[in-house]
Amino acid sequence: MANVVLRNVRKTYAGGFEAIKGINFEVGDGQFCVLVGPSGCGKSTLLRMVAGLETVTSGEIDIGGRIVNAIEPADRDIAMVFQNYALYPHMSVYNNMAYGLRNRGMPKPEIESRVQDAARILELGAMLDRKPRQLSGGQRQRVAMGRAIVRQPKVFLFDEPLSNLDAKLRIAMRVEIRKLQRRLNTTSIYVTHDQLEAMTLADILVVMNGGQVEQIGNPLDIYQKPATTFVASFIGAPPMNLLPLRSDEIKSQLEGSAAANEAGLLGIRPEDLVISSDSAAGGIALDLTVEAIERVGAETFIYGSRRHEAQGVAANPGELPPGEVIVRIPGAIAPAIGERIRAVAPREKLHLFSVDGRKRIEL
Repeated sequence: MANVVLRNVRKTYAGGFEAIKGINFEVGDGQFCVLVGPSGCGKSTLLRMVAGLETVTSGEIDIGGRIVNAIEPADRDIAMVFQNYALYPHMSVYNNMAYGLRNRGMPKPEIESRVQDAARILELGAMLDRKPRQLSGGQRQRVAMGRAIVRQPKVFLFDEPLSNLDAKLRIAMRVEIRKLQRRLNTTSIYVTHDQLEAMTLADILVVMNGGQVEQIGNPLDIYQKPATTFVASFIGAPPMNLLPLRSDEIKSQLEGSAAANEAGLLGIRPEDLVISSDSAAGGIALDLTVEAIERVGAETFIYGSRRHEAQGVAANPGELPPGEVIVRIPGAIAPAIGERIRAVAPREKLHLFSVDGRKRIEL
């Protein structure tokens, strides 16, 4: 096992495009790190640089105390699980798992022991003689993980391994990967664009955007205290409500808080809004018109608008400007479409950001 340290890592392609813009973070020994962000943010490029499949333009990648920038992928003591499984179709499950060990000249008894151990861990014992075409998507992914496990590497790398699976199987495999990582206690770096996957798997979460790190930390800490509006809107489903503020509205709604002079945007999680006829003492009260409703079983999403000015009605002093607001409530009972409601959030559930969204401001 080993820790992984990235020091001011950059990647620039021909033509001057900078895909990775000076990234620094450390994954501790045995930790599960998830890189999450939208398509094109650089997360897969960064993972491939750790693996040695992409060169590093500048900076250092340190695995277990060894700088690996100039070391070949095969010599980095890592194992990678790909999105498309990358199994040999003409080989049995056993041979797919054993192939890399044979190439390294490992003795047959050791190969047998490692493959059987991995097959037992992944419940593949009854499938060792089958070909990949005879397996389901989930079983193929387990074989791909088995091929990584038998190498007993210092670091596991996962490049969106569940993206080809259906929704139900993704949930099951997500649980299996986390259980497996905890059992093996191997340092792991996992790439996904799915924020739910990221939140449930990670010990340490790295949120990326435009080749840069927006925030690093414990998933729950990031959810509760996003550092920027990008993180606030990307982490969480539905995303955080973000409403622009005017200075007079900040002073009236937030009771002259010192943060009022800096803030330009107000954030409220949908689940932190409660439908109530009361005002929010020290918090925020939003009068909404229900535009749409989504019932998803145990909870309901209400999409409300604050379009007073659009209706020819002047907004009251201290009100936030018009815009859509999402309210998340338990159960299936909801107001009717077109109904006027008041959604209230307490002061301790409010988030403030600078006008450009790049800075969190504490109340």
